[in-house]
Amino acid sequence: MYYRAADPETLRIVPLDALTLIYHRASGITHIVDAPVPEILDILHEGPRDVAGLLAILAERFDLEDPDPAALAVRLDELVGAGLVERTCTI
Repeated sequence: MYYRAADPETLRIVPLDALTLIYHRASGITHIVDAPVPEILDILHEGPRDVAGLLAILAERFDLEDPDPAALAVRLDELVGAGLVERTCTI
């Protein structure tokens, strides 16, 4: 299973101090998120990734020690539910 960010045309992303506001045009909902959500979306805008690939990039860019793939999978499922990320079977 691969994940990709929602079409950038459907999102308005505005950093606000430590938080980030994401307006999802398709649903009309504004999400208030914290790290690592903006970072996940940035990586997924580069191209679809599976959990292992996304975790490897996050670990490398942010010097994570002992990253948890199960926690990332849960976060991705939350983002799918919010419409900010989509599941795909192919790259």
